Parts: sequence; structure tokens; C-alpha cells
Amino acid sequence: MKIFFARTFAVALVLILSATGLWAAGSEEEPAAAADKKYVTDPTTGKVVAAPEYGGTLTWASAYNPSTSDSWNYGGDFPTNGVLERLAIADWGVDRSVFDLKSMFVPMSHMKGVLAESWETPDDTTIIFHIRKGVHWHDKPPMNGRELTADDVVYNWHRLLGLGKFSEAGPTPAHAFVARFESVTATDDWTVVFKLEKPSLAGLSDILLNSHAAINSPEVIEEHGDVVDWRNLVGTGPFMLTDWTEDVSLTWTKNPDYRGFDEKYPENRLPYVDETIALIMKEEATRIAALRTGVVDKLSNNGTAQIKSIDTAERLKETNPELVFWNFSIRSETSGAYASWKPPFDDIRLRHAMQMALDLETINNTYYKGYADWIPQGIIGTGLTEYFVPFEEWPEEVKQYYIYDPEGAEALLDEAGYPRGADGIRFKTTFEFWEGYDLGGFELFAAYWREIGVNVEVVPLDGPTVVGNIRDHTYEGMTGAVLGLDYTDPLNVFKSFLHTDSSYNPPWVSSPEVDAMIDAAGATLDIEERIRLSKEINMYALENHWFWWGPRVPNFNVYQPWIIGFNGEYDMGVNQRYLNIFARLWIDSELKEAMGH
Repeated sequence: MKIFFARTFAVALVLILSATGLWAAGSEEEPAAAADKKYVTDPTTGKVVAAPEYGGTLTWASAYNPSTSDSWNYGGDFPTNGVLERLAIADWGVDRSVFDLKSMFVPMSHMKGVLAESWETPDDTTIIFHIRKGVHWHDKPPMNGRELTADDVVYNWHRLLGLGKFSEAGPTPAHAFVARFESVTATDDWTVVFKLEKPSLAGLSDILLNSHAAINSPEVIEEHGDVVDWRNLVGTGPFMLTDWTEDVSLTWTKNPDYRGFDEKYPENRLPYVDETIALIMKEEATRIAALRTGVVDKLSNNGTAQIKSIDTAERLKETNPELVFWNFSIRSETSGAYASWKPPFDDIRLRHAMQMALDLETINNTYYKGYADWIPQGIIGTGLTEYFVPFEEWPEEVKQYYIYDPEGAEALLDEAGYPRGADGIRFKTTFEFWEGYDLGGFELFAAYWREIGVNVEVVPLDGPTVVGNIRDHTYEGMTGAVLGLDYTDPLNVFKSFLHTDSSYNPPWVSSPEVDAMIDAAGATLDIEERIRLSKEINMYALENHWFWWGPRVPNFNVYQPWIIGFNGEYDMGVNQRYLNIFARLWIDSELKEAMGH
């Protein structure tokens, strides 16, 4: 009875303090009611948390059923993350004030070896990887725990690139490599040499950050031709996929022989939980009900089950104050591009005016309830810290056009020869966007544009139509475009969004100056020069105002308070999320039991 009362009192106190904002999971101070509990300090944040413990099941909801267990194909990262491993992964032990792991793209300086112990670049076309000794495949046929070698890595990369015995089949259908590889060879059991056709800074990032570069069992592929059947999946990671019931659930079980240790607490072998289960729940109402009742431990970007609506998130905070919320965004989905190749938006004054008409701060404080990041960014977002230029560092002559100034906007429209008509309208245009985005927000933008005499018809369309109209340059005035991108190599974004040769290029930019900067950034072998050129390209785009900026509106990852070790991290290096993160989290079993679960 005394134990029950103590636990009940502790939970009640946590709920009260959480509701009043005086304490949250992972705070600097321990709750007084749990003074006899073991706590540790998270070395990456300085927060005091319940000490790591082993055991239990981490259950999460997924909004969709994955399509394949072959990492070679699109969608294969969901069931294979944490089962298969790549040569490197983001350093979980990095100081979060230096890099917070809340973007998909990870700078090379924060990547650490997993299957590779180290790597080096002796010349401009050679990258050598030293494979880690003592890595063993899961104790499952046909691998039966044998040691991984350099030949296993070479086999997989030949399959990915269409080299060697796979030359007739060609590269993976999901091929997305920037650099071109001439060969991948094993010079001994522990050394893999990649040779580039020509020098490229993209070579290393292609190897470390390609989402299809997980290392599969060669024996499985030789026997079955692929790894589409999940039962054949064998890896070297912290978990093994042990059950998959279509449209119901997937279950991963702890690899008891896993060699890896927690980067934060190096004495602790990973993973902490015994198993993790993804429940397929396609309806949001079902997912939220499961979270409220403790059936699932989290709703997050893993399985695209995060909360996307601010109103929904706020209601959930009110009804369940014990839940832990982590906001995240990897891009702005409220931005757009102008049809800058034709009137009226071939006149930069109109492009400036449309931006100046938007009171982004008020829109954020009212419609987005203060959650969005409304401060203007460029094509590159805050997560790409090495490439990002903060708004306060922009030249004043650029800044002025990204600040709310309706009078200035009207003056520019008058100057450009678009006076108000008898009905108060200067001109009419359309804005088309993917119908999955926020119609209400765009209608609010249209109301601001009407204030300066521009009548914008907001037109939601299906995704393929929007992309088709961008590629064909057939949209009338403005189209949706994501900006503030955090999740890929900046050079790829610039090539896609701005280069004359791009088949996408929403504003149809055809600028020899821009092409030259992008080509130079791609050709340089000096990373500092590439960063400098990337910033220059980004600023050039801002100066020419081919895109307009809308706030980065967050989604919400929601966790039960008994899940410990999470600080809002999004990824560990381009789709190395899911079980790679779960392997480093643990369950506060005492708190979970005290809360009746």
C-alpha cells in the first residue's frame, strides 16, 4: 500500500507540474517526488533524465504500411533501418547546441563510422574505407553470425551502382548519386576503395548519406535475387525484423549479439529495449486514441504519424498534459515561386511587392499561434548550419523586400504601371499548390494581397498536376514551392531549383550567372569554397526574389513521458531514423507502471 501510494503521488505530482509548466520530462531539475530514483545528466543537452535501463517494448503508430524490405528500392528504409547498417551514421553524442540532429542532412564533420572504422581520401578521385573488424551478421540463416568483410560492402555497392556482375542489370531504380563512380574494389578483407570517374566533393556524401546504401547479405541476394521477402532480411544492426503482418504491424526484436555502445553513455551496450513494434493505423483519430490510452508510446515522423495540425496538437496538450511534444520542421511548405519568365512577374518590382504585402509575424502569431518560424530564410534552411545565412546578416538592400511594408508594396506596383482600377484591383493572377498543403493559410495570404490590390485565386490541385505544370511551365502566376530546405545537399537543391538545365526549376530561371556559380560549386574540391559559392547562390536568388517566403510551420512528434533519451532528433543521416534512434532510447518502467500502463 505504501509503495502504491508513493507511486500514485509521484505521478500526480508530475502531471500537476507538467500541466502548470513547472516541470517537463527531461528538465534540468528532478521532480521532488522522485528523489530516490536514479538520474543521469544527458551530456549532449545538460538535462537531468531518468537513468538508462534495459527491457520493455517501444510501440509506435505508423500511418502507412511499408511497401518493401529491400533497401535497394524506394520505401525500403522503413523496415530495414536498425536491421541493416551503412558505413557511417550521425554521431548521437554530438553536443546539441552545436548540431541538434533535427534535419535530415548531416554535415560530414558530424558523421562517425559504423561498418567503417575510418576513411581517407589520398587523392581527388580515391576514397578508402577501412572496414570495422568484429562486425557480425545476425545469427540467422544463411549468415549464421559470420563476420562482415570488405567483400560484403563491395557486393552491395556493385548492386547499387550496376557494376561488376550487376553491370547488365544497371544501377538501383532509386539511383540518386551526384558523383560518378568508376569502380569499387576490396584490396583485402578490411579495405574498400572507391574510385571516382572525376574529382567531386559529392563522392563522400554520396557514399555516407545515400539512403539506399545499407549493406544487405550477399548470400540472401544470391539465393533469392532480392530482399523483397522480409523473412530473408539479415543485417548487422541492433534489431532483427521478426514479424510483419500486412496492414497490421511490424515487430523488431533486439539483436542480443549487437556490438554497439551508446555514444552518450559509452559503458552501455545498445539497444536498450527488447523489442519495438509498429502498429499500422491509417486514421489519425485511431492513432490519437491509441496514444491517449497508452497503447502506443509515440506518434512521430517515423511512419509519418506525426501531428500535422496545430489545433489538434493544442487539443491533445489540453486533454493529456503529461505527453511530451517536440516541434520540428525540415522546410517551409507555405512558400511559392513566381512565373518570372512572363508578365506580370517578369518585373522584379511585382515580386518584391507580393512579399512586402505579407505580415508574416502577425500571420504566425494569429493563424499559426506562434508556432511557426516566420523569419525569412532562403532556399537553404536553418538546419544546414554550414550553408545557412541568417536574416540578420542579409544586406539591407535585400532585407527591405522581405519586411512587411504594404505602403512600399503599393508604391512599387504604381511604379511598375499597375494602378488600381475602379474596383480597386490592379491585376488578377492565380496561385496553385498541392492540395495536401494548408488551404486556410494560403487563403489568408490572398487576403493580404487583396489589400494591395492584387486578386489572387487560390487553386488546390493534386500533386502530379502541380509538378507537371511546373515542369511544363504552364502555371499562370504563382505555384507552390518548398523553401528553407534542411534535408539534402544544397548543391542538389540549387541544381533542381535554379539551373537552366533542370527539368524542375519552378520560376524557370535561365541565368548564365547562376549556372556558372552552380557549376563552379559542383566542380570545386575545396569545401570552404563550395560553402562560399552556395551562400552566394542563395543570396543571388534572394536578391532576384524568384521565390516568396512563407513561414516554416512545424509538425509535432508526441511521446509518452516514460520514453527517455529523446530530444526531438529527426534523423541520423538521410533516412537513418526509425530504429536507429529507438535503439538509443529507453523506457522508465517505474513511471510507466505508476501511470497504469
